[in-house]
Amino acid sequence: MATTVLLLGVVSMLTDVSSEMVAAVLPLYLTAQVGLGYLAYGFVDGLYQGVSAFVRIAGGYAGDRGGRPKWVAGVGYAVSAVSRIALLPAQGFAAITAVVTADRLGKGLRTAPRDALIAAASEPAALGRAFGVHRTLDTVGAVLGPLLAFAVLAAVPHSYDSVFITSFSFAVVGVAVLVLFVPNLRTGATTGRVRLRRVMAEIAGPRLRRPLAATALLGVLTIGDGFLYLSLQQRDDLAAAMFPLLYVGSNVAYLILALPLGRLADRVGRARVLVGGHLALVAAYLAAGGPFTGVTATIVVLLLLGTFYAATDGVLPALISRLIGAETRGSGIAAAQTVVALARFVAAVGFGSLWVVLGRGHALLLVAALLVAALPAAWWLLRPADRTVAA
Repeated sequence: MATTVLLLGVVSMLTDVSSEMVAAVLPLYLTAQVGLGYLAYGFVDGLYQGVSAFVRIAGGYAGDRGGRPKWVAGVGYAVSAVSRIALLPAQGFAAITAVVTADRLGKGLRTAPRDALIAAASEPAALGRAFGVHRTLDTVGAVLGPLLAFAVLAAVPHSYDSVFITSFSFAVVGVAVLVLFVPNLRTGATTGRVRLRRVMAEIAGPRLRRPLAATALLGVLTIGDGFLYLSLQQRDDLAAAMFPLLYVGSNVAYLILALPLGRLADRVGRARVLVGGHLALVAAYLAAGGPFTGVTATIVVLLLLGTFYAATDGVLPALISRLIGAETRGSGIAAAQTVVALARFVAAVGFGSLWVVLGRGHALLLVAALLVAALPAAWWLLRPADRTVAA
């Protein structure tokens, strides 16, 4: 278990250095340099959050059918790597949208096969810990990426091209580690026709129906990180060069808490930790949209956002992987991730509209109130999943 999970963690770490370098500058780059309004940015952010939904189930199914998910994941990592360098000539709205779409399609293709590899290499009782270890390494990259972006912009102000080139270099190294060192585990495939019927039956079956409904409900009330960071930057009038450091704060909290919350999910129930993470998200919205300002208030928001991701990002695939057969595990995880991606696309476009109509603070407080109202229903939908895993 340790070798495969750790190697996949290193791949994700290098890839996240690459992706978070871009993500840390993209909101400000698009709104301040390219000149997009908040509604247009909401559309791009929605693509960033949701376009991967179109290939997530295809990626999970391809990995399950062939029984070799490593190579499906490798294609996804390679597509995202190429998209980094493609940002250099992309200037207009259409070109940037196309590049962001390619990057997210690569992410959608790789995520479920990679998580299926982690699940296949881990003991069932320790899935939360295994995903926590992977997400911890992943988040090391998510911390280093914005720091590198900050260093590049501090050395060469407004040189976004330098950020994109450095990002591409790390992505290429990540692909090389996957291809050369990660074991090509077989996850057990059957014939394509039987596999497709089995996949569709399990995804639409009673074990996944309620968790997927809860995931959709919570996802449409989870706005993109970029909007939250833009809100903090606007509220506190932060300099553009400081913007990447906002990503560092939330990623440090994620790094510290990913493994402990994964272990906690194994002990007390993954549904409980998942819902608890969304309580932290409510608190982040309230802190960002309320009357509080200054460094302390900003740090509180970042810590709460990191706690939310630590309690949900690895816990959701760990929960889903125990509700579906081993041969269709990648497709089941992909189904949940597809629901998350589609729901967050709706959330991003919707929140962009709310920002334009209501303003920054009122839009955040409204979403916080709606999320509070949705949590009891989500808990009711998720509780049977913990009982099924325990049984």
